[in-house]
Amino acid sequence: MCVLRQDQAAHEPPPAAEPWSLTTRFRPVAATGGVPLMDIAERYGTPAYVVDEADVRGRCRAFRAALPDADILYAAKAFLCRAMATWIRQEGLGLDVCSGGELAIARSVGFPADRIVFHGNAKTPQELAEAVDYGVGRIVVDNLAEIPRLTALVPPGRRQQVLLRIVPDIEAGAHTAIRTGGEDQKFGLSIVAGDAAAAVARVLRQPELHLVGLHCHLGSQIFAAEPYERAVRVMVEQIARVRDTYGIVLPQLDLGGGQGIAYLGTEHGLSPGDYARTVVKAMRERCAALNLPVPRLTIEPGRSISGPAGLTLYRVIAVKRTLARTFVAVDGGMSDNPRPPLYGARYTARLVGRRSAMSACEVTLVGHHCEAGDVIAEQVPLPSDIRPGDVIAVPATGAYHHSMASTYNLTRRPPVIAVADGAARVVVRREELDDLLRRDVGL
Repeated sequence: MCVLRQDQAAHEPPPAAEPWSLTTRFRPVAATGGVPLMDIAERYGTPAYVVDEADVRGRCRAFRAALPDADILYAAKAFLCRAMATWIRQEGLGLDVCSGGELAIARSVGFPADRIVFHGNAKTPQELAEAVDYGVGRIVVDNLAEIPRLTALVPPGRRQQVLLRIVPDIEAGAHTAIRTGGEDQKFGLSIVAGDAAAAVARVLRQPELHLVGLHCHLGSQIFAAEPYERAVRVMVEQIARVRDTYGIVLPQLDLGGGQGIAYLGTEHGLSPGDYARTVVKAMRERCAALNLPVPRLTIEPGRSISGPAGLTLYRVIAVKRTLARTFVAVDGGMSDNPRPPLYGARYTARLVGRRSAMSACEVTLVGHHCEAGDVIAEQVPLPSDIRPGDVIAVPATGAYHHSMASTYNLTRRPPVIAVADGAARVVVRREELDDLLRRDVGL
């Protein structure tokens, strides 16, 4: 069954319309970064991730312009490769890493150690040793057991700067799995349970550690600035408590990331300007009320820098019309985009490569995996004459797609193609069958 959408038949989103990247255009041909999307599909195959370098750089600059006195750290977990780390370094941002692998990518491109923050709720001893060895600027302590472990790794004559991740007990984010600021989750040190106060006391007793500030992270896909305003009040009050107890004024406050982006044409992300105005005002007012100097702010945007810059190209394999709906099956799916089954994430899609005069039809875009939940997008308006061989673009796939991709059904992970100024280049190659077989050592 095909649900016709007459209003969508001639719809042309304007240039740079959310959720498409800043350089994506659809006339005279669909292109990103000045490169026709069909050229990419034909040259590099599908599925393929496409990353708009100009969009990434533009969003880095927007955050720096909105918060010129803050430390802007790109959250590497959203998407990281050597090219991305290089762009972030060149744009003057820092890097927030949460694994030894992310740190290894940063090291491989010579990312300045003092601009790296390392955190995670269960850093292994090996990861902590690698972070200390590289001399990362700050390590975020997430639990009490980490304090003696980290202390033992610091070489004689050195002090490691640390932040303490505090639980502000503020729930924010688009899905329960990505809300990390409440009491009932695995991250951070609880204020109400006393772990936050205990961590301050223990770190201050260690001459190898230098407590420079507090850290929190509320969650992901936060569309309003108000939760950050509440977090500022809680965190500044904790800084005041440290001052009142120990006579020490902590100079830094890290509010994490989580700024939301648009995945659908009806959505609008939280802009750097709106975020900055709310947070800076709240910091100044709360610090004034508590007679504190305003700490240096650190934020960790990830999705809001890389997410809108990406799109994924798929080729249609089959079109199946049932009594209830129309399924359009493509050559990718949950192995390259696990967010719909994990978080109920919603996406849109667009036919690229040919024009159709047919009315739009609401379809269910599905993948090729042997899983009923392998759905990329529901109720997507595509031309009613959609057919095998067509190429479809799905926007806003620059964050948590490549980084969360799997080899489910032993499907090879797609390449990442960077585009800029009319040129395309591979920055992460497609996984080959030999890559899969090389790890399988056999009997």
